[in-house]
Amino acid sequence: QVQLVESGGGLVQPGGSLRLSCAASGSIFSIYTMRWYRQAPEKQRELVAGLTNGGSPNYADSVKGRFTISRDNAKNTVYLQMNSLKPEDTAVYICNADIRTVVPGFKNYWGQGTQVTVSS
Repeated sequence: QVQLVESGGGLVQPGGSLRLSCAASGSIFSIYTMRWYRQAPEKQRELVAGLTNGGSPNYADSVKGRFTISRDNAKNTVYLQMNSLKPEDTAVYICNADIRTVVPGFKNYWGQGTQVTVSS
């Protein structure tokens, strides 16, 4: 059974920074694309950033230049460095990954999420 566990959320003032982590555990054969989504109250879930195992990142326009996604393949962990945070970045940030295991094979997994609140 694969689990994605996020950490690093919290309360930060506008202009501040946070670093989120998401660690995958279980009987993992390989991890392909890892992503961060966010969901704010009464809004649709939004893809924030993604990173392939080949190292190609993509970002939502709203976070380009402020957020950086990275990964440590040896630790099965993806990070999201968030700088110059704005109140509109407030949301639950949720990790997502495409993972291959022996059983059931290739599958998409979700974490539980970590709350990020940007407020003075």
